[in-house]
Amino acid sequence: MRMFITVIALALTLNLFPGCESQSSTAVTAKPTDATASHSREAPMDEAAIQEALAQLSPEDRAVAESQKFCAVATENPLGSMGTPLKIEVNGETVFLCCSGCKGKAVRNPEETLASVAKLKSANTASK
Repeated sequence: MRMFITVIALALTLNLFPGCESQSSTAVTAKPTDATASHSREAPMDEAAIQEALAQLSPEDRAVAESQKFCAVATENPLGSMGTPLKIEVNGETVFLCCSGCKGKAVRNPEETLASVAKLKSANTASK
């Protein structure tokens, strides 16, 4: 059993399970400002590519996605940074995700997902 847990921990550490990182063919790469910057809210993204991905949404959906700004699950990923954001319904509320790899977790944890969306929308409103 201990060996199994060790193997799973290693696989998770090495990102061997699919998720957001498995969507790299459509991902926009971060352009760090220095050697220590990472793919996060602080790292500049290719804004033109993000806007192009968001433009694929209907005007109504785009407004909702822009109010959320970041993925409800992988909250460090700007919506549009991995292609057109994925729209799902969680307990009757529209939620946007960065990729299909986040859908399972969003659906399994609806309260956490909706709390994340509320926090993201609040932070986005406060930063304007």
